Amino acid sequence: MQELRRLASRAGNNRTETGIPRVAMVQGEIPEHLLSAVYDPMINLILTGSKTMTVGDRTFHYDPATYFVMSVDLPAVGAVHPAATGEPYLAVSLTLDAAIIGALIRDLPVNICSTLFGSGFSVAPVNDELLDAWIRMLRLIDRPDEVAVLAPAYEREILFRVLQGPLGWMLRDIASPDTALSRISVAINWIRRNFNEQIRVETLAEMAALSVSAFHRHFKAVTALSPLQYQKRIRLLHARSQLIGGQGSATSVAFSVGYESPSQFSREYARLFGLPPSKDLMQATQALKGT
Repeated sequence: MQELRRLASRAGNNRTETGIPRVAMVQGEIPEHLLSAVYDPMINLILTGSKTMTVGDRTFHYDPATYFVMSVDLPAVGAVHPAATGEPYLAVSLTLDAAIIGALIRDLPVNICSTLFGSGFSVAPVNDELLDAWIRMLRLIDRPDEVAVLAPAYEREILFRVLQGPLGWMLRDIASPDTALSRISVAINWIRRNFNEQIRVETLAEMAALSVSAFHRHFKAVTALSPLQYQKRIRLLHARSQLIGGQGSATSVAFSVGYESPSQFSREYARLFGLPPSKDLMQATQALKGT
């Protein structure tokens, strides 16, 4: 763990690319609004400090003894905390590629057993084998000439170690076209691309090749949200990003993300983020100035 911390310690307090495909790192205090986002499928390993993630009505806490897997695009709210001894939060992540996972699974001699089912997000204890794979990967930060040759092998090893663990079923489901998760992913991707449009759950269920009742059940199991709640979270996260980026007033942004009523937008914005748009923008601006 000490070597991993040293290798990742050059990260900034936002997503910092490493020069290794799909591998990133982050360190320090991160403004809350930057942690409220739609997260891509990933494996995330905490090296120092801890993090709290809330997805729908589920909240997870993880620290240097754990890692998490996110298997679908999920709108989440997070908070990071320094270690009890004062060291800043530090973490590394690997964005998941379904094609790479699928190729790896096809090379395995046995099927991966499932110990959990349904959720698109979960936490598990880290083990020495997984840490060793991460060390080899992060050493490539200082060996850029070796990245093209060795990074693919180390990525497969990290994925293999996760596949062997209690969250291995999540990776398997990402790469399997006939699982409920992969079917729900079709609808999730459509909502992300068309978040500002009106949606019909019947149409989404048809996309997923599921009955409406089965679609509702599986969607809630995977995302901890109903389809309409998921769309609302996506709209509000996009709205927050636009406001902080100076892309319009609260009213114009509300219309751009699909709201027909600015007052409803303000109410739902405050319900999710704790403050109405104007005050949240002021707080986020102050946080950015302090980073």
